[in-house]
Amino acid sequence: MKVATKDYSKMADSILSQIGGSANVSTVTHCMTRLRFTLKDMSVADDNKVKQIPGVLGVVRAGGQYQIVIGQTVPEVYDAVVKAGNLTTTAPIDENLDAKPKEKLTVKSALNLALNKVAGSLTPLIPMLMAASIFKMLAAVCGPSMLNWISANSDIYKLFTFVGDAGFYFFPVIIGYTFAKQIGANKIMAMFLGAIMIDPNLINIVTAGKAFHVYGLPMTLTNYSSTIVPIMLSVWCMKYVQKFFDKYIPASLRTIFAPTLTIAVMLPIALCVLGPLGGFIGSGICNGILAFGKVGGVWAILGVAIIGALWEILVLTGMHLVMISAMTLLFSQGGHDNFVTLGAVAASMAVSGMCLGVALRLKNKEERSLAFGYVIAGLIGGVTEPGLYGIAIRYRKPFIGLMAGGFVGGLYAAITHVTAYVMVPVANFLALSGYVGGSTANIVNGIISGVIAFVVAAIVSYIVGVNDSKQTAA
Repeated sequence: MKVATKDYSKMADSILSQIGGSANVSTVTHCMTRLRFTLKDMSVADDNKVKQIPGVLGVVRAGGQYQIVIGQTVPEVYDAVVKAGNLTTTAPIDENLDAKPKEKLTVKSALNLALNKVAGSLTPLIPMLMAASIFKMLAAVCGPSMLNWISANSDIYKLFTFVGDAGFYFFPVIIGYTFAKQIGANKIMAMFLGAIMIDPNLINIVTAGKAFHVYGLPMTLTNYSSTIVPIMLSVWCMKYVQKFFDKYIPASLRTIFAPTLTIAVMLPIALCVLGPLGGFIGSGICNGILAFGKVGGVWAILGVAIIGALWEILVLTGMHLVMISAMTLLFSQGGHDNFVTLGAVAASMAVSGMCLGVALRLKNKEERSLAFGYVIAGLIGGVTEPGLYGIAIRYRKPFIGLMAGGFVGGLYAAITHVTAYVMVPVANFLALSGYVGGSTANIVNGIISGVIAFVVAAIVSYIVGVNDSKQTAA
């Protein structure tokens, strides 16, 4: 702790010296990631020298402020700056409210805006994802699937399991809040909508498999736990529905009727249209890929490679359920799978490889240590979400490495006619044990395919790197 305080003090002194000292500071505050100075003379500050200070991620001049991007440790740096400059403490700003000139809306700018909102919604979840991943990893490593130090019936195993699962199961509620914050929707209403989508009664209806209707409209039976796209689409739509009622309902009645009518309207939209939308799109994509396997030959080999490249993207959007069903069907009918599992396992290994490549490329120590943590979470714990959300979505470019690793690893497995004889329900290195049951060559080539996926993803991710501006934005 003393070392950290010393580092912050040194960093504060360096910042103040490059912006003209405390005498040039009118006020200073901070938001989630930035120090925000109001300077008496903006021309005194040296942007290049400030950027070279260890721990500084970037500099932004906006809204009459001199903003220094720090990241998650900004509260500690702010306290050190106030102390070093004997400045007045002010309340922090809740969000990064940076006025930006309006751009002409194009397909590219719209896609970038959407990805920025998604990344902004997922980045605050990283601490939670890491904590949940550690508990899931402890359950996997110490439980019967690996070291067998603790029994599956023991309280400690059950504790680690449900604590780890909780971090992912309640995604619709948590993402509802963070995404609403990104787009300016009502955060509490968004959380309520997310809670509706994972309510135990709705889960029981889905599990029962019996037809259910919302106002007479048929509802697609979908389990929304651990999903992110359905709640994001629903919260985005809810924002405009609630704006409509807030505008036209008299103020005296608005508190009661606006939220009630908003949810009443959103129920069929969320449960019958937007929620299942990913499934509808995913069914078309997955069925198209599965058709490659039915044709056979070179097309089947290419199909496995495509599954390896796209698997994690399908998982991110909840579109992979058709693939899971096909995998289950293949195992139940023939006792083995030489198509879907090959690509899925390669993709899982590629996630950890991508994280390693990015970790070696990142300059910021904190971000690098997180990336190494994602490698362990994926490779040992079998939890790929931190890597996907904290690396792939956050920096975007690593998606190239992820897809390349999955593609090449799946391609090798298909060319060497690898077959999975066991359906292993984990995404860590133990997934490779699914190839046990056939010849020695089968297990060897299966392991090689996983290693190839890991190495290719790491190399490509390191080469393509990450955009420094994305680090700053995150």
